[in-house]
Amino acid sequence: MSKQSIGIFDSGVGGTSIWKEIRALLPFENTMYLADSKNAPYGPKGKERIIELSIKNTELLLEKDCKLIVVACNTATTNAIKHLRANYNIPFIGIEPAIKPAALQTKTNAIGILATKGTLSSELFHETTNLFGDGINIIEQEGEGIVQLVETGKLHSEEMKGLLNIYLKPMIEANIDHLVLGCTHYPYLMPLLLDILPKHVKIIDSGEAVARQTKAILEKYQLLNSQKIKSKHQFFTNGNPEVMNELLGDGFEVEPLEF
Repeated sequence: MSKQSIGIFDSGVGGTSIWKEIRALLPFENTMYLADSKNAPYGPKGKERIIELSIKNTELLLEKDCKLIVVACNTATTNAIKHLRANYNIPFIGIEPAIKPAALQTKTNAIGILATKGTLSSELFHETTNLFGDGINIIEQEGEGIVQLVETGKLHSEEMKGLLNIYLKPMIEANIDHLVLGCTHYPYLMPLLLDILPKHVKIIDSGEAVARQTKAILEKYQLLNSQKIKSKHQFFTNGNPEVMNELLGDGFEVEPLEF
């Protein structure tokens, strides 16, 4: 069991930002990544369709004998992970915007959240903001169009810079001191965000926390790979493999797969 892969899926290539954190923390674990780029983004699709897509991805990873599944998508986590945990006998790790640390650490009592529509409108998101957002000005912004630009290889385009300037302007005017990234595609925007935001604004994403939780669950269920040999990483996409190759860098092969 311990040699089996950690399965990871996302509505596209963004979850590779989570994969990088998992690989850094767990260098001997084999991984398998599934990019459902054909259906990206999940945000506007509605809860029922998001659950359907999450089931499809889960069953494909189970067919390929994964021992644990990381739902590396905020929208799929907030809309579908309860269903997945109730219907499959395998550990699932979810991801949601890191609102709690931002709310606890803010000095200006103002934080920004950049996320997809599906995340911002979800029940879990509202529960979290209600729990930790008392007395804090939370500026929510839907990142409409960002995922599509990343998925089509336009990460550093003028169009992307224009969108980010529009989306961040109200947050800067509200004097935020923390920006929470609520989509796994968004960590790849870090250089652009740092250019636009004032220097005192701290950017928070969930990658490291997800990696730590993955390790903790593997330990809990005695699923850690005990073999200290070079790990194997497989990547599958139903979109353009070149886009993911560019984000991963040299040394990794992305296989096209219809699903």
